[in-house]
Amino acid sequence: MRVVFLAPSYPPEMQEYTRGLAEVGAEVYGIGDSAPGSLPKKLRGYLTDYLAVPRIMDERDVVARASAWLHGRSIDRVLTNWEPLVLLAARLREAWGVPGMSVDTVRGFRDKQLMKERVAAAGLRVPRSRRVTSPSEAWAAAEQIGYPLVVKPIAGAGSADTYRVDDPKELESVLARTARVPEVSVEEYVTGEEFTYDTVSIGGRPAFENVAQYLPKPLEARSEQWISPVIITVRDLSQPKIEEGTALGRRVLGALGMGDGFTHMEWFYTPGGEAVFGEIGCRPGGAHLVDQMNYTADVDLFREWARVSCWNSFEGSTQRKYNCGIVFKRAKGNGRITRIEGLGDWLERCGPWVMDEQLLRPGTRRRDWKQTLVSDGFVIVRHPDWDACKRMAFLAATDITMYAE
Repeated sequence: MRVVFLAPSYPPEMQEYTRGLAEVGAEVYGIGDSAPGSLPKKLRGYLTDYLAVPRIMDERDVVARASAWLHGRSIDRVLTNWEPLVLLAARLREAWGVPGMSVDTVRGFRDKQLMKERVAAAGLRVPRSRRVTSPSEAWAAAEQIGYPLVVKPIAGAGSADTYRVDDPKELESVLARTARVPEVSVEEYVTGEEFTYDTVSIGGRPAFENVAQYLPKPLEARSEQWISPVIITVRDLSQPKIEEGTALGRRVLGALGMGDGFTHMEWFYTPGGEAVFGEIGCRPGGAHLVDQMNYTADVDLFREWARVSCWNSFEGSTQRKYNCGIVFKRAKGNGRITRIEGLGDWLERCGPWVMDEQLLRPGTRRRDWKQTLVSDGFVIVRHPDWDACKRMAFLAATDITMYAE
């Protein structure tokens, strides 16, 4: 089994997927724009060969260079788990006649407006929306849909350049901030709780399912620096409102023609008890969501994704043992981290339920919280009881404080 895996070293979690591929018996041919000498030694041990390209986002150039590099060698799979490269992977598959989702199918997971049109055509509830390429089109869409609105890039990911708009004055400001984005979606703001629906699927059928709740909703978390965003995976998927979301998610996979691999969907549960589609990607959730899922079921989804992608088989545990919460911290102030307060007490109180702690240490320059959900680090906690897990996560959100200057 020869597999081309795009961007095996970046983002950093891609190294775990590379490991998974090697562990299930694949020969892994990596393609990325990192210099070969910069690849971590451990990662190099998982790679059969590696091609460094000048610009991994230059699809035409990468297709030409990769085709020349692999001339005379047969390839069985072309894979990636990084959102910006899912279309490139599909183009390589089509160029080489390799099995997997087509460019047209992948576009349904990448282009948010096309995505909603295809999901709506299957009779599923989606936010009312319009694709716009100019301020005049945006104003017309706002008048048609009504406030509040959400403005987001057609091909975005991770809530980047995504804004809630409550009135015309805010729309004017947001249009100025998104002027560099060629296409945006102007859509209805859906009131309610926000969840994920995540799968590892074989032929569009989930072999592993996950639901996680955003506390608060991502748009709210991105609006105020003082907020410590919390995401908690749900152990019990049999709850009626959760079942509404998983049923919706399965139908979305069918509507979009999902094949093999990860999906990451966001959906809303309204006060009226309706599950409403948000958006979906044919890749895993970022910001350590796969780590959370691993802790939820004591499974290695990096490896199981690889097994599914190569051999159409899932052998890991699907038993959900824990709710698992991750808390992202944002330091007060700017510059370098100077101190962390409350961490020791929190670790002592939560004891064996703490799975990971990766807060930036004093002396480290803090990150731009607008650019990365991970912010200035995170803690992960799990517990069989939802209320206990949520309580420990919110204790970390309120009682741990990081300072920078």
